[in-house]
Amino acid sequence: MSRFAHSAGDGHAEALPEVRPPHAPTDLNALDPAIWTRTSGRIDGAITIGGVDVRDLAAQHGTPLYVVDEEDFRSRCRDYRAAFSGGQVHYAGKAFLCREIARWIQQEDLGLDVCSAGELAVALSVGFPPERITMHGNNKSLAELERAVDVGVGHIVVDSFEEIARLGFLAEKYGTRPKVMIRVTVGVEAHTHEFIATAHDDQKFGLSLNSGAAAEAVRRILALPQLELVGLHSHIGSQITDTAGFEVAARRLAALLVQVKEEHGVVLPELDLGGGYGIPYVQGDDVLDVKELADSLRDIIIKACEAAGLPVPRLTVEPGRSIAGLAGVTLYEVGTVKDVEGLRTYVSVDGGMSDNIRTALYGADYTATLASRESEAEPMLSRLVGKHCESGDMVVRDLWFPADLAPGDLIAVAGTGAYCRSLANNYNYLPKPAVVAVAHGQSRVIVRRETEDDLLRGQL
Repeated sequence: MSRFAHSAGDGHAEALPEVRPPHAPTDLNALDPAIWTRTSGRIDGAITIGGVDVRDLAAQHGTPLYVVDEEDFRSRCRDYRAAFSGGQVHYAGKAFLCREIARWIQQEDLGLDVCSAGELAVALSVGFPPERITMHGNNKSLAELERAVDVGVGHIVVDSFEEIARLGFLAEKYGTRPKVMIRVTVGVEAHTHEFIATAHDDQKFGLSLNSGAAAEAVRRILALPQLELVGLHSHIGSQITDTAGFEVAARRLAALLVQVKEEHGVVLPELDLGGGYGIPYVQGDDVLDVKELADSLRDIIIKACEAAGLPVPRLTVEPGRSIAGLAGVTLYEVGTVKDVEGLRTYVSVDGGMSDNIRTALYGADYTATLASRESEAEPMLSRLVGKHCESGDMVVRDLWFPADLAPGDLIAVAGTGAYCRSLANNYNYLPKPAVVAVAHGQSRVIVRRETEDDLLRGQL
């Protein structure tokens, strides 16, 4: 697992202890296939992705630059679809969504999870079938729910009693019967960072199983004939690489399914265990096998339902990071190289926490390398930092770069396909980078770079 900072009371990350990498890698030019995209390699010293030289990408599209390996992304969609045959796979759009990604998801026959009217609008703008869309969110507005009901999204995951009442009103208004699921807070402590653990009781998501709120939600929905309760939903957190937490969640959800059957005579046909599956960011991180994950989750559900005397519901999963994360690489240009004698060398690039806030937000770690050439120089302990006016503006806290690294070199950071562009911001009025897709030796812009006009638009 990646190393994380602890949250301080003022909302900032506490200083991490000085834990330096134990030793430099034997080959600073090597690309770990578990971390880099499936088509990444080096030709004449420079990294290529999808058959495109990163130097050409930087020259044509500028830096910072998000690069998405289309074949990598699509192949991971296929891996999930094959592994969960008989169930449903919904891509979690919050990881990274744009119109082209929505097209890929549709073409690869996956469903799509959205969390806002904006994400829903992206999907609908390319003709994504609304019946394959699930609407999430802990505080959906009446307008967002109305749009979801109006266009006929496949599922709405209810997160509060207020939403039940709103949906009942809207369903009656539109004369429809939307399918709903209840997001159940199952009380599982996922082994991940506090900010991305989502199934313990003391947090904003879902309806608590322990308090009886989830069971009360079942009663309220079943009392409204204009709503169709089809199942239960649980999401225990993010960046999880073992199935122990899912096993506990499945057992507790099965117990609620039994309660629903005994109290109401209703057998719910669907169970959604969410996503949160982790990816390796640095060497040594666990690598998730999708087929093993699918087999394990199916076995968990079957055993839990058999023990409870229930038919096995249709299983849905919601991978996001584990499809998009490793398909993405960010390119930067080195601006300054500053040696702080006795400590480390600070390598500053032309982006930072505006295009990747995860390191500052919760101490996420990454793998980065010199991308525009190879080097046999001695390794130097480095910190890859951005250009923003914050001391916490770090892309990679501690890593090794070759000692001959110089301004103008290109740096590639692996594993940035998820939650980097989605969390991008305009701190210090930096425009958000472009996103390019690469495949078969060609690149094309799928999200254009912001301009100064974009930054000023809307200001009076």
